Amino acid sequence: MESLAAATFSPSRLAAHPAPPAAAAAGRSRAVAARGRRRSSSGLRCSSASATPVINGSAAAKAEEEDRRRFFEAAARGTGKGNLVPVWECIVSDHLTPVLAYRCLVPEDDMDTPSFLFESVEQGLEGTTNVGRYSMVGAHPVMEVVAKENKVTIMDHEKAEVTEKIMDDPMQVPRSIMEGWHPQEIDQLPEAFSGGWVGFFSYDTVRYVEKKKIPFSGAPHDDRNLPDVHLGLYDDVLVFDNVEKKVYVIHWVSVDRHASTEEAYKDGRSRLKRLLSKVHNANVPKLSPGFVKLHTRQFGTPLNKSTMTSDEYKGAVMQAKEHILAGNIFQIVLSQRFERRTYATPFEVYRALRIVNPSPYMAYVQARGCILVASSPEILTKVEKGKVINRPLAGTTRRGKTEHEDKLQEEQLLSDQKQCAEHIMLVDLGRNDVGKVYPNLGL
Repeated sequence: MESLAAATFSPSRLAAHPAPPAAAAAGRSRAVAARGRRRSSSGLRCSSASATPVINGSAAAKAEEEDRRRFFEAAARGTGKGNLVPVWECIVSDHLTPVLAYRCLVPEDDMDTPSFLFESVEQGLEGTTNVGRYSMVGAHPVMEVVAKENKVTIMDHEKAEVTEKIMDDPMQVPRSIMEGWHPQEIDQLPEAFSGGWVGFFSYDTVRYVEKKKIPFSGAPHDDRNLPDVHLGLYDDVLVFDNVEKKVYVIHWVSVDRHASTEEAYKDGRSRLKRLLSKVHNANVPKLSPGFVKLHTRQFGTPLNKSTMTSDEYKGAVMQAKEHILAGNIFQIVLSQRFERRTYATPFEVYRALRIVNPSPYMAYVQARGCILVASSPEILTKVEKGKVINRPLAGTTRRGKTEHEDKLQEEQLLSDQKQCAEHIMLVDLGRNDVGKVYPNLGL
């Protein structure tokens, strides 16, 4: 199964959730996204839709001084290299949606710029849905880490430098960068991702861990030659509070890259103003109609193609059974990639998917060489404040139309031996995985 993940500027926080099989590189791709958390938003001032917040007279000066004081206090708390302090504005969101904000940052004809859009919808009883509190948007990372097998490319866009290395474990690169982070948390920012890594890991990244058992020399051919790892480091992020109808426009300042805290503050405010101007540009981009039913069969030459024939797949099933009986494996997912030619853009597919299949974890991620479109009910792994949470879903059924029907469905599901066995197996697998890095486990 594909999976999207998230890590913020604080290395103690990580979340992951599945992405669609279509996102895979020859059925081998795992998507990753960075998602962090901050604290409550009470007491934060909000401005109107102008690029420069409209606050009259002395109130404007007072607000400016308060922002400056807060920045300098946070910078003083930082120690060592990598001191990170956020600057932000909070604006009302009645004129802006996450989809439109994404289009303000990334033009419709640009399908190459690394960028992301995260949204969430929870399903309720009797067909009701609850929009997730936060949506996150970002584009143009300041740094990218790309790995193909053991070759790692590091693109530092701030310094305009490109570095290439050969490494046994490319994941040491983002880890070493994160070790230098000293992010200063601000109480007024929401408990949502506000900056950090976004990208994807392929399934084959397990070969960095199991070098002897499953080396890259034995990996199946990747007919699309996609990276095994792509991570973008985002210091500009928009966080939509869908409950309070606010947008937090956030820029993270690396104080140690500047000669003084004063210079860092001025540069941060300047960059924040440019980010605000992009979402408040007078020439707001027009969105396409966004048809829910795309009628993909009417687009282009019909093409339904799998990465293997029916006989090849059946042969793989028989081989898997032999390995299970021999005790070599106890769980396997036999996957294949399906393709269909269409004129519909990936973003159009995402916009339709968020309507026909709203889920708690929806994502649109543009990365090097591929675009990931995801809509999943499942969080795979979450790390927060040193606590690891693994919550697999297995054994599923439709929700009932009423509370009574919902209860009956639940009882039938809990009494189904096969469904329960599958769930226990996945919980056990997750426990084994977490146990490799954390010995004291609880269920």
